[in-house]
Amino acid sequence: MLRLLAVVVGLVELCFPRRTVDALLSRAVTDESEVEWRPWVYTAARVEGALLLWWALRSGGSASEPTPDSAPADD
Repeated sequence: MLRLLAVVVGLVELCFPRRTVDALLSRAVTDESEVEWRPWVYTAARVEGALLLWWALRSGGSASEPTPDSAPADD
């Protein structure tokens, strides 16, 4: 479930960084607040989306499934 959420959020951030940041900001600040953007904010949102996608798609197996490295060794 967490991977699915990461894929959805990652895709939205990667494809629509300006809309995503603006929508989240509108819920985080009041109308009286003055917010000054740095030029890299939307690029950072896009990078975050790419990293979320990379993490979600790279870790393909379930978190509860043991990996061969973590399985107990038979002595």
